[in-house]
Amino acid sequence: MNRAQSNDGTQIAFDRAGAGPALVLVVGAFSDRASTKTLASGLGPTFTVYEYDRRGRGDSGEAGPYSIQREVDDLAAVIEAAGGSAFAFGHSSGGALVLEAAASGVPLRALAVYEPPYTEGPSHEFAARLADMAAAGRKSDAVEAFLALMGTPAGVLKQMKAGPYWEHMESFAHTLAYEVGLCNDGSVPVDRLSKISIPTLALAGGASPEWAREGAHAIAAAVPNGQARVLEGQGHGVADDVLIPVLKEFFM
Repeated sequence: MNRAQSNDGTQIAFDRAGAGPALVLVVGAFSDRASTKTLASGLGPTFTVYEYDRRGRGDSGEAGPYSIQREVDDLAAVIEAAGGSAFAFGHSSGGALVLEAAASGVPLRALAVYEPPYTEGPSHEFAARLADMAAAGRKSDAVEAFLALMGTPAGVLKQMKAGPYWEHMESFAHTLAYEVGLCNDGSVPVDRLSKISIPTLALAGGASPEWAREGAHAIAAAVPNGQARVLEGQGHGVADDVLIPVLKEFFM
């Protein structure tokens, strides 16, 4: 494990493996740097892959109140540790974070995102509710509310709560408001994305809800050097063996 220091002093934990140009993987909800090991292994022969714990999870700290800018600074610190410039791939809300970083001038060579959740539902008001639940120690309620917002059926939620993984999901409860905040109140941040000059690939799954494909095309239209691609048969949890060749082709 390695560490990079963000602007506010937060220590950001990251792993580095592989050979080639730097590629940073940015995870979404309920994920940390342990979540992308199979993806990183598949990309390792082509890239030096950086997996990091976003602030407030895993082995990373969290100094001061949360803001999207602080998360952008965290990613910038990892990129600095990677040599000052890198490719980046972000999944779900991690994709929204990568787009925010690129729009603010973080030195990226190119970026790819998979289904940033710019869709109706993840509002600023809902983020505040999740934050209040987590602060009150209602971790299970926060996780359940977030998953329900994401469309998880009630029966599936009941099974998940009875399963052994629920406690691990509760450990991310205080970060769920961060994920919702990155959704830009449910709309694609067209004005900010227009500032991105680097090549940008917006991906969505053919088996995902329509908002995911509409969002990918809207991102590609907003970014001057953007393109969209639909991966047929894939849902929000895109298969690594499908994603790996797409990323290799785009970044190389």
